[in-house]
Amino acid sequence: MTLLRPASRMALIVGCCGLAAALLGSWFDLGRVAGVPAHFASHQLCSAVFVAGLDPTEFFREAIEPKFGPVGRLVHYSVDRERREVRVSLAGVVTSRAIADGPYGCRVIHSGDGFRVTRDDKSLPRSLSHRSIAGPDLVAPKSAALFEALDHAFAEPASAPHRWTKAVVILHHGVVIGERYAPGITPVTPLQGWSMTKSVTNALIGVLVREGKLDIAAPAPIVEWSALNDPRHRVTSDQMMRMVSGVSCGQSLHFGLRTIFDADTRMEFDMPDQAGFAVHAGLRAEPGSEWRYTNCNFVLLSRTIREAAGGDAESARQFVERELFEPLQFEHATLEYDSAGTPLGTIHLWASARDWARFGLLYLRDGVSPGGRRILPEGWVDYSARLTPQSEDHGYGAGFWTQRGNYRAASERIAAGMHADSFMAVGSQGQYTIIIPSEDLVIVKMGWAYTPHNDIATVEVLVKEIIAALHANE
Repeated sequence: MTLLRPASRMALIVGCCGLAAALLGSWFDLGRVAGVPAHFASHQLCSAVFVAGLDPTEFFREAIEPKFGPVGRLVHYSVDRERREVRVSLAGVVTSRAIADGPYGCRVIHSGDGFRVTRDDKSLPRSLSHRSIAGPDLVAPKSAALFEALDHAFAEPASAPHRWTKAVVILHHGVVIGERYAPGITPVTPLQGWSMTKSVTNALIGVLVREGKLDIAAPAPIVEWSALNDPRHRVTSDQMMRMVSGVSCGQSLHFGLRTIFDADTRMEFDMPDQAGFAVHAGLRAEPGSEWRYTNCNFVLLSRTIREAAGGDAESARQFVERELFEPLQFEHATLEYDSAGTPLGTIHLWASARDWARFGLLYLRDGVSPGGRRILPEGWVDYSARLTPQSEDHGYGAGFWTQRGNYRAASERIAAGMHADSFMAVGSQGQYTIIIPSEDLVIVKMGWAYTPHNDIATVEVLVKEIIAALHANE
C-alpha cells in the first residue's frame, strides 16, 4: 500500500541542482532550484528550535540531513537564539534565512520581504476547564501487552533506513491509556504533522460550513476564478478537499526526477505567498474527473479560511484558536503562516502528540468537543471518511485517508489489522492519527521515518497489537 513517499524529494532536488549547475553552466537558474532545499532546511530548523524546542544538531542529523544524501555535507546552518532566526548556506552559493514570528511560527524571509506579523511570543489564552485526556505526568501502558506494542513501535533498525519513532499515544474511551516518547520528546513537545495538517484544514472548513459561511458544493470562493467564462469557476471546495479539482499545480504523492521542478515543490518551499502562486494554476482535467494529490488544493482552502475569518493573519489565527484549538483543549499547537498571512494548512501544524490525539477524538465523537460543543456539522465526519471516486488505488476521503469502501488498498490494510470503519490523518515520514470508531480508539504515532511507505508496516502492527491488547483485558 502506498500513501506518501516524500523522504527522497530533497535528496533528488539538491543532487540534481549540483549536476545541472555542472553541466549547464551559468545560464541555469541554480539559485531558484537550489533555493528549495535551502529554504526547506532553514524553515524546518527554525520551527524545530523555536516552536518545538528541539536540539538543532540532532534534528538536522535525523530529520533534514538524510533527505540531502551526500550533498548534506554542503549544507551549513547557524542558529541565532537572540534574533530568533536560522540561516542556511548550500555550498556557499545559495543562502536562506527563516525567522520565528511568535505564535505564527516560522517562515522564510525572501528578498524584499518586509512583512512581519508580530514579535510577540504569547499565544491567545486557552481555557482548559473541561476534563483533559490525561494529567501532566507520563501515562504508562495499562497492560504488559500494550507495553510490548510500544516496544515494537519504537524498535530501531540497526542501519538505515531509520524509523526514529518520537511519540505514540493511545486514547481509549476518551482518555490516554498508554504513551511513550523518544529521548528529548515529552507530552508537551510540538511535533510537525506534515500532511496531517490537511485534516485540520478539513475541520476548519467544516466550521465554516456549520456557520453557514461556505457551501462546499458551490463554486469555490476564489475571486480570480469567478468569471463565468473561466473553466476554473466550476471547481468546488469539496473537489479541492477530495483532490479531484482538476487543477494543474504539480503533485505531492509520487516523487522522481521531474519533481525537482514541480510546482508543488516550489510553492511549498520557495514562495512567500503560496495561495498567490496556486491561484494562477490552470486545469489539467475536468473538475471531478481525475484524482491527483496536490498541495495547491489545500493552500487555496487555507486562503478561503483566512478570507472568511477576516482577511488577515491575526483574524485567521483568532478564528483557529477560538473555533478549534480552545474547545479541543489543544495545549501545545502552532499553525504557521506564510508572508501573505495565510495559514499553512497543508503541512505546517506543529502540535504535541496528545494534541493530535485530541484532534482525533473530535472525529471519534462525531464533531463534538469534550465540553459538548458541536464543532463540525452533523454528518461531517462520515462525509470526511467517505471514499472519493477515482482514489481507489490509494483510499482518500476528504482530507483523510480511509478504509471505508470496497477497494484494494483498504482490503490490504484491513487484512493487516485495521478495522473497516477506521480512517486516518496521515503525514509524510510516518505521522498518523488513526480513528477507529468501533473500538472507541484513537492512536497517534509520530517520528522521522525513512522506512518504506511512511512506515505503514509498523503502524499496521501497532494497531493490530493495541486492539488485541484491549480485547485481552475484557
